[in-house]
Amino acid sequence: MKTQIKTIDGKDAGEIELPVLFEEEYRPDLIKKAVISIQSMRYQPHGTNPYAGIKTSAESWGSGRGVAQVPRIKNGSRVARIPQAVGGRAAHPPKVEKILVKKINKQEKRKAMRSAIAATTNEELVLARGHIFEGAVPVVFEEAFEDLKSTKEVADALRAAGLYEDVVRARNSRKVRAGRGKLRGRRYKQRKSLLIVTGDKQLRAGKNLAGVDITTVEQLNVELLAPGTQAGRLTVWTVPAINRLGEM
Repeated sequence: MKTQIKTIDGKDAGEIELPVLFEEEYRPDLIKKAVISIQSMRYQPHGTNPYAGIKTSAESWGSGRGVAQVPRIKNGSRVARIPQAVGGRAAHPPKVEKILVKKINKQEKRKAMRSAIAATTNEELVLARGHIFEGAVPVVFEEAFEDLKSTKEVADALRAAGLYEDVVRARNSRKVRAGRGKLRGRRYKQRKSLLIVTGDKQLRAGKNLAGVDITTVEQLNVELLAPGTQAGRLTVWTVPAINRLGEM
């Protein structure tokens, strides 16, 4: 499979042969499994105090009083300690020793990675995610794209390649999150835009663009290629990144 190489001015600069992994079959089941596995590693273990609700001297009155034989506090008749009592222990509280990480086999993980990379060449999947672009996918820039120093230069290069409208789409999608999450450091929600993959050095000039993620081939993972487990993210590659993929 071959694709055109774009210059930072939006012109064609020849063709490049894509590695064979770009022809991998589409496996949405493995992609979803791999993304959930990555997300599960960020879960924070939480649980209750083992003594919560049971630090009391309450005892049962025993039989013969015509009342339930449940623990009651010493200086009254209020029930304590048991789950159905106000202020009592929880019946089945969360425990910190619970296993939260969802594991995935190495071969499945590698298969999911190849499938997610190949999905970036499927125009139907890219459009299904709502991305806006002109021309064909995938988009491959020349090596000079990695040397851009300012956000304006990156925006101009994306605009010349017909990709900047997707950044505008992500920027206009920003809204206040519903619920209490807005009070906990995640006030705004915003759609994902394109992913920029470079060779050995990150394109830091592009990290301030709305919804844009930047990464190198070494740091690439399935979640970046398929946010929300949905594959087909609009991805921008550079020639060094394609060559690095071929070596791997």
